[in-house]
Amino acid sequence: MVSQPEHSTSLTLRGASSAVGSRSSQAHSHSRSRRYNRSHAGGASYVPLNEFPVFSNSGDVEIVVKVQSGHENRYLLHRHTLTRCSGFFEASTSNEWSRAQTLPEPAPAPTNALPAGTELARIGEDAGGDGGGARASTALVAPRKRWRYELDPGTGDNDVPMLVQKDESSPASKGGGAASIFGGSGANSAAQRGHKPTHSTTSFFRSVANLSLMHHSSAPPLPPPSQAEQDLLRDYDNLFRIMYNYPPLLDGINIADAYVQCKSLLTLADQYDALAVVGPRVDHHLLQFQSRLWKQVAKYPISYLRLGYLARSKVIFQEALIHVVGQWPAGERSLRAALPDAVLEIIEDKVEELEETVARVEGRLFRLNLTTRGGERVAPATNYLDWLAVSLFRHWVADNTTPPPIAPERRRGGGGGGGAGPHAHSGGPRGGSSSSASSAQSTAAPPLALTAGHHGSPSPPLAALGRTYRTLGSAHAGAYLGHDECKRFLKLTPELYSRDNLRRFEKRIDELKAMAREVVRPLMGSGLELDVRQGGSSGSGGGAAAGATAGDLVGYLTCTRVGDRDLPWD
Repeated sequence: MVSQPEHSTSLTLRGASSAVGSRSSQAHSHSRSRRYNRSHAGGASYVPLNEFPVFSNSGDVEIVVKVQSGHENRYLLHRHTLTRCSGFFEASTSNEWSRAQTLPEPAPAPTNALPAGTELARIGEDAGGDGGGARASTALVAPRKRWRYELDPGTGDNDVPMLVQKDESSPASKGGGAASIFGGSGANSAAQRGHKPTHSTTSFFRSVANLSLMHHSSAPPLPPPSQAEQDLLRDYDNLFRIMYNYPPLLDGINIADAYVQCKSLLTLADQYDALAVVGPRVDHHLLQFQSRLWKQVAKYPISYLRLGYLARSKVIFQEALIHVVGQWPAGERSLRAALPDAVLEIIEDKVEELEETVARVEGRLFRLNLTTRGGERVAPATNYLDWLAVSLFRHWVADNTTPPPIAPERRRGGGGGGGAGPHAHSGGPRGGSSSSASSAQSTAAPPLALTAGHHGSPSPPLAALGRTYRTLGSAHAGAYLGHDECKRFLKLTPELYSRDNLRRFEKRIDELKAMAREVVRPLMGSGLELDVRQGGSSGSGGGAAAGATAGDLVGYLTCTRVGDRDLPWD
C-alpha cells in the first residue's frame, strides 16, 4: 500500500565542467555530497524523507489538520492510497469535484552548459553529452497534479469538522508561501512575477516544505490543546495511519478508554466512508482484551452492538446481539435511535424466534405430570398427596410466567416508578448504570418485572422469563420449592401433615424438577463468549429471584444463535 521511496544514483555538481577531471575527483565530490547534503535554503543539513506522514518525493495530496488552539498535523500522502481506502477522497479527487493544481514546470535549461544547482543531472565519465543532462533534468520535473485539504471547523456549535478541498488562490491558503508542503504559493507567485527559478523547482520546494515542518525557536509557544482537540488530532492521525497499514495509537490497558477512542475513530471513518479499512483494525484491537471485553459487552450491550456494527466485527456484534435479545424489550427506544433499520429487523426476528421457543417449552412444562405405580396419571381420586405436589409445581410455574394483578391505584393511572416499563439504557461504558435486567430482585417485590404488551395487555418480558427458566434449569436443589416451602404448604392440610408424608411429598417434587430440567434444556444453551455459568444459583423461596442471585453474571436467556447470514453487512 505504501509507495517506496524514489532513490536516485545521480550526482549534483557545481561549477564549470573542468572541475570534473578524474574518477577520484568525481568520487570525492560524490562522498561529500552524500555526507553533508546541505539544503539549498541554507542553515543546517536536512535530508527530505519519503515516508509516512510526509512523502516528500511521491506525495500528491497535502492535508492540514489544524485545531483552534493553533496545533496542527500536516500530511503529504498519495491520492491512489487515499482513494482506495476512502470513498470521500475517491469522490472529491474525481474529475467532477477535483480542485487539483498542477505543479509549475521549470524553465528549460541551456543545452551548452549545466546551470548552477541543477538537480540530479547524471554526468558520464567522458563528460561529453551535455544534452543527456538536459533530458534527465526535464524528465525529473515532469508536471503532475496535487490536491490540498484543510480542516474546516464549521460555523456553528453543532457543526462537525470536515476536510475541505482548497486551492492556492483561496483565502485559507494565502500567505502560506513555503509553509505549504508543496511550496505551491511561493512557486506560483514567482512564476507570476516572471522570475525564473534558480534551482530545480521540485527539489527546492521539497526542501523548504520539510524545513517548514520544523518548529522555529522564535515562534511564540502555543497554548496547550484541549482534550477535544487532542482527540480530534489523534483520530485523524489514526485514520491515516491505518490507511498506510500502521497500527493505530489506541489504549491497550484501560478497556473503557479504548472503547471511547475506538468509537470516536469509527465515527470519523464513517464520516469519510472508510469503515471497510478502519473496522478490522478496531476489531483486532478490542479482541485483545478477551474476557474483559465480554464483561463490558454484557454491561453495555447496546453501545457495543453499534460499535460492532460499525467495525463489522462478527464476534462483538454477535455477543452484543445475544444480550440485547435476551433482555428485550429493555433499551428498545435507545436501540431504535442508535441503529439502522437493518439491525432492528435482525433483533426483532431473533426475539420472535426466542419467544416461539419459550412458548413451546412453556406448553410442555404445564403438561408435566406424575404417574401412579399402575402407570396412571395422578388425580385427586387416585393419589391425593401426589396430585398436591403436581398442583404446587404448576402453580409455581404459572405464578412466575404470568403478570401479577394490577393494583387499583395503578389501574387509575397513578402508579409510581416501579418495575413496570422498559429499563433505560445508559449512553455507553463511560456513563450511568447498565441496562441489564439481571440484577437480583428484592424478596418483597413482585417475582417478575412486567411491561405492557403491544396490544395493551401486560406480558412478561424475555428478561423476566429468562430468570424463571434459568431457575427451572438450575441443578441446585433449593433453587425453588425447597424444604421449608414444601413444609409450609403441607401444613395447610393438617390431617396430611406428617414426617413420612413430607418426605414423600418432597421426593415427588424433586421428580417434577428433574423432568422440568430436561424440558428447559433447549433454553439453557449459550452462544456467548462470556462464561455465564460462574457463580451458580443459590437460595431458597418460591420467587424467580432465587435463580438470579448476585453470583450469576446474567439471568436472562442467552441461547440465541447468530450465524453469518444474520450479519447486516453480508
